[in-house]
Amino acid sequence: MTEQPLTVVARLQAKSEKLEEVQTTLKGLIGPTRAEPGCRSYVLHQSKDDPCSFLFVETWRSQADLDAHLQKPYLLALVAQADELLSEPLDVTMWQEVDA
Repeated sequence: MTEQPLTVVARLQAKSEKLEEVQTTLKGLIGPTRAEPGCRSYVLHQSKDDPCSFLFVETWRSQADLDAHLQKPYLLALVAQADELLSEPLDVTMWQEVDA
């Protein structure tokens, strides 16, 4: 049985005084993550209403691919800096596509 693709929605709220640093850091994740095996889509969004609010929408081939991503040094570095850069805890939810 083939594993179903997994969608991840990650919301991050930057501290206003750290906005530029957070934006640069998040943009820096895009290239390396998109090059990872199993990454089908990795898109960063910034709120039009609140520039400190960011949203990643990611699609992974499998849970194993996502698990490998979560161990990458560039992602671990962001998690290690979260308290310094973010005003709220990371909000990460997992989703599965519903077939019609």
